[in-house]
Amino acid sequence: MKSASVRSTALATALATVLTGAAACTSSGSPESPGRSATHLRALAALRTAERSTDRADSARVESTTAMGSLMSMTADGTLSWADGIAGTLTITYTGGTMADTMRRLGTTSMEARYLPDAYYARMGDAFAEKTDGKHWIRYAYDDLEDLGGGSGAYLKDQMRNTTPNQSVNLLLASGDVRRIGEERVRGERTTHYSGTVDVADLTAENSDLDQNRLADLREQLTQAGVTTQTVDIWVNDRDLLVKKVEKGEMATGELTQTAYYSDYGVRASARKPPAGDTEDFRNLLKRDGGLGGTS
Repeated sequence: MKSASVRSTALATALATVLTGAAACTSSGSPESPGRSATHLRALAALRTAERSTDRADSARVESTTAMGSLMSMTADGTLSWADGIAGTLTITYTGGTMADTMRRLGTTSMEARYLPDAYYARMGDAFAEKTDGKHWIRYAYDDLEDLGGGSGAYLKDQMRNTTPNQSVNLLLASGDVRRIGEERVRGERTTHYSGTVDVADLTAENSDLDQNRLADLREQLTQAGVTTQTVDIWVNDRDLLVKKVEKGEMATGELTQTAYYSDYGVRASARKPPAGDTEDFRNLLKRDGGLGGTS
């Protein structure tokens, strides 16, 4: 395996980690705009309550499936905590696409992902370790990710540090057409279904429930990710907690679809830092083939 292949695998792994999370924004509600219907305002109020309740829950079990064009399809399962920075452990399994082919050549299609407040760690296969002096883990320091070119690094850093369920609610709050669909059962639990569509070209303070600064951040993040439109559906239970979300969007690299389920709010979620002797730094992998500045 050439060093460029090692680098590209490390970059694709970082992208996969982002996609196991939630939406591409953080936000807080803005004052209600005049002229909105009472039904629309009630939906916004319910979503703000769900955002706060989900954020205060601090942790949850996450199960998700993700597909991104021909690049990858994958599943993720584990627990995440966001009480004091992101922390937790997920098992990510590649089920299709070119990324699954790459991982298969590395001897495994599954990897363990550990989130810590300052960095994210991914355990690769034995074939990968043979090309990295026997080291199985890649360490992605969030600050190092920001140094990537083309704006993609800032996006990766932001997303890895904001992988929490309430981000999907925040993205929905940015939608100008957010609406209550009705009551539905999700895995036997009674929930309320909300839906909306975000069009990056039409993101304005008048059409969304975000303040101007948050709206500008959201627009920049979506643009960096190559997203033009994104639909979001969420299901909220009687305790105002998010239990399911479905996101679909068009990205520069293909169509993105993700479904996630959240349960066991308040579950204990933690992650240990892997042994230093079995860990290779992401920055060092990039330096082997031209440095951070030349990475696309």
